[in-house]
Amino acid sequence: MSDNDLFEAETAALNAAYDVISKNDASGDEYRIALDNLAKNYHRLMRETRRLIASSDRKELELNTLNFKLEQLTSELDYKARHDNLTGVLNRGAVFDRAEHYLKSNPLSLIVLDIDFFKRINDEFGHPTGDAVLRELVQKLGSALGGAGEIGRVGGEEFTVLLPNVALNDASKIAEHIRMAIAGDVFSCFPCPLVTASFGVSWSDTNCDFEEAYGKADAALYKAKHNGRNRVESDLATVRNTALKPQEWPSPPTSRTLPLGAL
Repeated sequence: MSDNDLFEAETAALNAAYDVISKNDASGDEYRIALDNLAKNYHRLMRETRRLIASSDRKELELNTLNFKLEQLTSELDYKARHDNLTGVLNRGAVFDRAEHYLKSNPLSLIVLDIDFFKRINDEFGHPTGDAVLRELVQKLGSALGGAGEIGRVGGEEFTVLLPNVALNDASKIAEHIRMAIAGDVFSCFPCPLVTASFGVSWSDTNCDFEEAYGKADAALYKAKHNGRNRVESDLATVRNTALKPQEWPSPPTSRTLPLGAL
């Protein structure tokens, strides 16, 4: 089908009008008929053009709406791919990606923390309670950090805080502040016994391998667990805190609110 076939009636009316115009002896009736046919076909053509334009506008609006929804879906999928479903913080893969990104151009302090006796919480009070404890822990982490660093969940009850361009001593103070924020007050979702966490802190220079940085922090965390839990240890052993006896549930505080101390 040629392009002219789309306008066959209009083309015929136009050619008929040209034929009349080319006659030297065309009558008035012939002119009237040719003009009438041209007017009718032009009117039909304008009506179809308006319909096509309206349809095109609707299609464009639909496409714009679909593109917007596609962008939203892509953003949501990207967020879900990088964040923990339960707590909303970075997931393990995203933590490693972010840390490697930082280490390309910055030194990095890493805090690794693990909730003490979390398995016992799940076993004795159920997994919904354990999930609530994890969510509230993240809230306490965010409040204690005040927007500094990036929080990630790297295991069941194990979390990290990435602190680029923060010295080890300062990172240890931050970890102690977080520890006190967690242990200094009961959790609203789990008022008894007291929830505490143990901390390991490491510092790594630019271009360091993140596996090494994480290994140093994890070793410090293991030391904190071994030395009594509810304490902060660094890979250089520069931080010391009062420890609880190993394998002993901590007691609730005598009052609901304890001072958190300063960084």
